[in-house]
Amino acid sequence: MANGNFTRVTEFILIGVSERPDLQIPLFFVFLVIYGLTVTGNLSIITLTSVDSRLQTPMYFFLRHLAMVNLGNSTVIAPKMLINFLVKKHTTSFYECAIQLGGFLIFIVAEIFVLAVMAYDRYVAICNPLLYMAVVSRRICLLLVSLTYLYSFSTSIVTSFSVFSMAYCSFNVINHFYCDIVPLLALSCSNTSFPETVVFISASTNLMFSITVVVASYFNIIVSILRIRSSEGRKRAFSTCASHMTAVSVFYGTLLFMYLQPRNNHSLETDKMASVFYTLVIPMLNPMIYSLRNKDVKAALKRFLTNSCC
Repeated sequence: MANGNFTRVTEFILIGVSERPDLQIPLFFVFLVIYGLTVTGNLSIITLTSVDSRLQTPMYFFLRHLAMVNLGNSTVIAPKMLINFLVKKHTTSFYECAIQLGGFLIFIVAEIFVLAVMAYDRYVAICNPLLYMAVVSRRICLLLVSLTYLYSFSTSIVTSFSVFSMAYCSFNVINHFYCDIVPLLALSCSNTSFPETVVFISASTNLMFSITVVVASYFNIIVSILRIRSSEGRKRAFSTCASHMTAVSVFYGTLLFMYLQPRNNHSLETDKMASVFYTLVIPMLNPMIYSLRNKDVKAALKRFLTNSCC
């Protein structure tokens, strides 16, 4: 880097999860296992829901797209992170950083709305079962998913542009393991009120809308379940909802913690740990929460393995 306070930044240095040299190799193996399980689990869900004729329902259609989003989100972050554990120079170019942030935003926003769509799907299935195939038809499913991806891509473009249109002068060390909004804006030498406003409005609008859909859907689901006379039926339905709501609560709670607080209240170290959770751990857990405990998916996996061996 050239000397001077206003030298244009052409690359960033990522500090990573930890600066301690003795932890780099152990952390590499920990996150390699996490990423390996994420890829295996989500690819399994994508494959099974694509090839098994008994899983061609709206619920599994949305589950397939959730798996695709989870896989994409982890893949945007994990490979670069794993490489940085093994090398001494943790640099990333200005444009590579912008692409990583853009990709991350596409998948994280898409996940927010796919979760909301999945909650709505369960609401219709439980509260209006006779209208289910009409309300959640294949055409509606494709429309909802297409709108989700289009909106997430548009949000990513606007937000990334607002962040990288700021001036970054000389100091280029990002206290994070990937290019995220908060640590990037902390490096800017210009007034960051505009991108901060864009991020706050976008994040709060997205979260409030999707949380409203999820809460309203599950409120009606719970009311409907309480009307079921069979205790076994209620128990089974509540068990399914509890798993989904646990995952949704953790995901939304982490995002609310990360993005809906003023900048001066941010602890970058705390945010870094929260980021590990929703970028790497949750995508690993989702296949287990949503599918691998599901009897239909287990049966589909057995059929797939049996046909593959024949």
